[in-house]
Amino acid sequence: MGAQPDDDFTRLLDVMKKAGGALNDAGIPWALGGGLACWARGGPETEHDVDVLVRPQDAERAQAALVDAGMRAEKPPEGWLLKAYDDDVLIDLIFDPQGGPIDDELFARSEDLEVHAMRMKVAPLEDVLTEKLLALSEQNLDFSGVLELARALREQVDWENVRRRTSNSPFAKAYFTLLNELEIVPS
Repeated sequence: MGAQPDDDFTRLLDVMKKAGGALNDAGIPWALGGGLACWARGGPETEHDVDVLVRPQDAERAQAALVDAGMRAEKPPEGWLLKAYDDDVLIDLIFDPQGGPIDDELFARSEDLEVHAMRMKVAPLEDVLTEKLLALSEQNLDFSGVLELARALREQVDWENVRRRTSNSPFAKAYFTLLNELEIVPS
């Protein structure tokens, strides 16, 4: 978080704050997830989207709150998230990721942090990495992002927690082999 963010990243942060404000105004519990949750703890800038974690029972209401704030809604075919756009910036409202549904326990584990001058709950790195590793598949087998996160945040992660939660994934096993062989995280 040292260098001045570029214009696209600044726009992403502004949309994060706008979405967070709309959800706060609607009284919907949420936590920041994905790449921005990692960035909030010193990880690399993300270029993709704003990941907002909401409980399944709040997902449609959260999407409606974003629409009320001037965003455009989209219902994707995947059954684990809803989407909203603020112009060209995507907000993923994630409620049932592969790592398990978003619930009050996740909010209790989340840390209250100031992110781009806004106080918010930020998902634990273990939850973010678990979701990212469980999303890896034969069709989506790019380790570059999760390796970059491991290099940047390795001292902050409970790696045994992530290893245990992803133990059934052959792709996560390959990831941990890479981390060990590259001497990023010991086995």
